[in-house]
Amino acid sequence: MTAQTLSTLASSTSAFEWTETNSLWLIENPIRIVTYIAAGLIGRWTLHRAIDRATRRPPPGADGRRAQPALLKHLRDRTPKSLRDPKAVERRQQRAETIGSVLKSSVSILILVWVSLTCLSVLEVNIAPFVASAGLVGLAIGFGAQNLVKDFVSGVFMLLEDQYGVGDVVDLGEAIGEVESVGLRVTTIRDIDGTLWYVRNGEITRVGNMSQDYAVARIEIPVAHNVDLERAQEVALEAAQQVAADDSVAGDVLGSPEMLGVQDVSADMVTLRILLKTRPNAQWSLQRRIRKEILAAYEANNIRLPYPSGREFGPSTMIGGGAQTIGE
Repeated sequence: MTAQTLSTLASSTSAFEWTETNSLWLIENPIRIVTYIAAGLIGRWTLHRAIDRATRRPPPGADGRRAQPALLKHLRDRTPKSLRDPKAVERRQQRAETIGSVLKSSVSILILVWVSLTCLSVLEVNIAPFVASAGLVGLAIGFGAQNLVKDFVSGVFMLLEDQYGVGDVVDLGEAIGEVESVGLRVTTIRDIDGTLWYVRNGEITRVGNMSQDYAVARIEIPVAHNVDLERAQEVALEAAQQVAADDSVAGDVLGSPEMLGVQDVSADMVTLRILLKTRPNAQWSLQRRIRKEILAAYEANNIRLPYPSGREFGPSTMIGGGAQTIGE
């Protein structure tokens, strides 16, 4: 084979390789990259739409009714029928939308990472250093922003477990009041004095919810030692029953008043206790109403209230109700 022939073959081979390389970088790789990006966008749109259908209420149909999303229906079914309140719909809707927002953000991040790594692989970029660097950066961020991550994770579990919601009266330890907003990082609470507390979810170690499922109105009545205790209990219970039967508060009552009897005995007084099961957040107004009626009933029946320190007080002496709580 002559030198001229070898030169011609080498030139043909170089031209073929050049054509194949250009075809790979100018046609095949761009098409693959566009395909992966399109697949990522379509997958993201599909998953976001599925999440919205499961968490958001659709517009009313021709008959004016709204279909119940799957997650809202699940949250509603977990609530006992006797305790379902139309106001709870807004709370469930907010909770479902917050969970949906977290799910959509997670889906977007996962798809973005997948598309980015796939495109780099198509471009023949060694992604091993990127993966290692991402691991180191993630570790550094985890140590530096561990409180933020703790707040976020705690907020997600609080929403999933429905520990409290907007409108609930809760005791979070440092703050006691009505929940105004529930976020993934911070919960805001308005206390009885009007102070707005911002509580980080990661700092909440216990939650006392006074507004979940039902509440109990606890009324403690002090009477003098020399009264007829049986008569005092009977009059107090009748007054509480009259309040519970009143049409203006009947919707907030879930049971009948129960006289527990003598709760405490001290040198100055005997304390009687009445319990009444109520709807959430209605216990405090019913306590005040029942105390007022018992006071009037004791005045009408000449039942003496205690007179400490040797000084006699009339029936107008204030009737206590145990430890004061928010709303009283």
